Amino acid sequence: MVAHRKGMSVSVIHRKARVIVNLADQLIRDEGCKSYAYQDSRGLWTVGIGTCIDQRAGCGLTNDEILLLFKNRLALAKAALGTAFPWTAALDDARLGAMENLTFNMGVRKLAEFHNFIAAMKQGDWATAKAELLDSLANHQEPARIGRLAIQIETGVWQ
Repeated sequence: MVAHRKGMSVSVIHRKARVIVNLADQLIRDEGCKSYAYQDSRGLWTVGIGTCIDQRAGCGLTNDEILLLFKNRLALAKAALGTAFPWTAALDDARLGAMENLTFNMGVRKLAEFHNFIAAMKQGDWATAKAELLDSLANHQEPARIGRLAIQIETGVWQ
């Protein structure tokens, strides 16, 4: 994978030996590159390439970083939904949005376990889809969100 930032190409692949020719390569070597949160040598929560997110140290993500992460994750959720359920492309905007919201929240694999809900959505049986969603464990975990999405699915109106 190659990351580009301000005209600089940075190899973000894990190689044992790498010729260092710029600061970015040097920092990647020295900080490491992890796709999950970890505690650094001082015990501070860190992600990516040495990005401290530990509130105890006054660290966190910037608004731009949060939006970039959100936009990336949303694009991944939309793509996963479209791949797993190609028929969703024919849904109206509000119902597609509800499906994308569910996918963003729980992932497409978990959403795929809602067999009766998915079947009702595919058939355009909005009342049954609403009932199935309201009868799910997800509704017990996040009743306000699932309640809004169930109404959105039934009515085709953004909630």
